[in-house]
Amino acid sequence: MKHLSRQLKILTLMHEDLVPPASIEGLDDKQIQPWKMEYDVSVTLQHLGHHVEPLGIYGDLGDLAEALDRVQPDIVFNMMEEFDGHGPYDQHLVSFLELRRMRYTGCNPRGLTLARDKALSKQILAYHRIPVPAFAVFTPGRKVRRPAKLAFPLLVKSLYEEGSVGIARASVVRDDAALAERVELIHRQARTPAIAEEYIEGREIYVGVTGNERLQTSTPLELVLEHLPEGAPNIATSRLKWDYAHQQKMGMATRPADLTADQHRHLRQLAKRIYRALYLSGYARLDFRLGPDGRFFLLEANPNPCLSYGEDFAEAMHLSGIEYEDLLDRILRLGLNYRGVM
Repeated sequence: MKHLSRQLKILTLMHEDLVPPASIEGLDDKQIQPWKMEYDVSVTLQHLGHHVEPLGIYGDLGDLAEALDRVQPDIVFNMMEEFDGHGPYDQHLVSFLELRRMRYTGCNPRGLTLARDKALSKQILAYHRIPVPAFAVFTPGRKVRRPAKLAFPLLVKSLYEEGSVGIARASVVRDDAALAERVELIHRQARTPAIAEEYIEGREIYVGVTGNERLQTSTPLELVLEHLPEGAPNIATSRLKWDYAHQQKMGMATRPADLTADQHRHLRQLAKRIYRALYLSGYARLDFRLGPDGRFFLLEANPNPCLSYGEDFAEAMHLSGIEYEDLLDRILRLGLNYRGVM
């Protein structure tokens, strides 16, 4: 793939605690893991010939405004998943970039808003006749009353948080007492409303999508837990996502999903329909459940997937014939070409 021919001034935007060092010499995997994505992206962009200026921020837009004025970047490579400690504020950060008429990578504010709210995104997809689990939302301070039509088992999680926050085996509940207990835990720990959605037994499938108007899907990957205890739910818990030793114990792997040609074709079409229905742009990972009846249910759309080399999103693209440098170059091109309201 032919890369961008001109050198860009790129402001790489990241959390202030995740600004990587210039070199990883002498560091082990555990030390590198927290900021591996930021390092992989920055080093690869430099290798592509671009001038890269890192900026770590937390909750002060003044720092970003100062950097934009100082660097005068051609584009901002956005790796922020929150702002001021709040996940849903990521959309406002991108809105600020748009107000400054600044090109940026990743998803637009409307897509971030719709994908972040797991209830709103499901309502939109249901309108488009795209299969999603039945669900109910429980806000803090109100008694937990399950709608009569919402049948057990249910999976309880935060309405807004990503990265498997608050998800454990106990998140799959089978009676009203357990539902109330788990909802209260989400209210207390995540400090957000809780969503309880129909738990669908089956296989967990991930699909990467890149594009603005013309979309490209990746090879579907399946989450496999080879040592899952009998009777335990097949879900990506918070511990499984972040604890390497637990991953090894569970025999966790993501590998190309064994699907029929018809399933592959249907999943590609479904992924593109979802991406467009939620007004996503740039790139995203879509998490599906393949139920016993052969239907794909959209669980979540993640417009901020990890871009680390070798992680699920980049690996899925690699299996589709898109190498890591090509992926980042494509993300840059999509950011430069996205017009939105500009």
